[in-house]
Amino acid sequence: MPQQLEIYQSLWAMERRIPGQSESPPEEHLKTIAAAGYHGACVDPNVAEIPDSLALAPYLEDLGLKCMVNAFPHSEDSLEPLLDMAAVLKATQVNIIAQVMPRSPEAAAPIINQWLELAKQYPFPVLMETHRNSTLNDLFYTLDVIAKVPQLRLCADLSHFVVDRELSLPLSDIDDQYFDEIIQRSDSFQGRISNNQQIQIALEFEQHAPWVAQYLTWWENGFRGWSKRSASNDTMRFLVELGPPPYAITNAQQRELSDRWSEGLLIKQWVESLWQKVTAG
Repeated sequence: MPQQLEIYQSLWAMERRIPGQSESPPEEHLKTIAAAGYHGACVDPNVAEIPDSLALAPYLEDLGLKCMVNAFPHSEDSLEPLLDMAAVLKATQVNIIAQVMPRSPEAAAPIINQWLELAKQYPFPVLMETHRNSTLNDLFYTLDVIAKVPQLRLCADLSHFVVDRELSLPLSDIDDQYFDEIIQRSDSFQGRISNNQQIQIALEFEQHAPWVAQYLTWWENGFRGWSKRSASNDTMRFLVELGPPPYAITNAQQRELSDRWSEGLLIKQWVESLWQKVTAG
């Protein structure tokens, strides 16, 4: 079987957060995700939210949706129950976004090694996500961590590091090198596009075209690197994750400036096209 691409939609990103309007229940969001042709949905629990995520199991199964988990452990010991939950949900992948933030990479390395050892007990890949306000908070720290923990594989949400570095386009040679190091250590990617000041930008605004082009280049390079080092029957997973306000920028009436759902489908189309390009040789 040839290498496969699976595209997931974030359940958190289905929230609208319109003042005065109630949210649709998650099972309705799952129906919408399934109808749009996504392979699966991603849940984002901390330990206290495990029951809410487990309650989604029958809906995922009935709709034929696979499950990805973004796990938010708030202590060194709270990853295990989240991995246990992921096993019950038959998760295809877990991305750790830990609220455990040692000041130095030297202090982080033994904790990460402990988590990676724990992860060997489970049947799914466990990656660490590049994410602000988490263990891998910023670019330079993460580069130091991956040098100290060579077995660590990443889930790349590059938007966080673009904002972290106030990155400028066109990329300097050194910035290009830094981001390539992250990309080549990443076995999964997330679909949010930022500029160097805003974590999430409207995709079809003309002023944002250079950043859209840069992210498409990064993703294509990431897919190529993954394809070369992976087995012929492996699966690469991509998560569309356009967050609700305040990730999404709003006007004075607290209404978003663009249609996030349509933008997510656009990212899905772009990623499918990039994958076809990469796997066609």
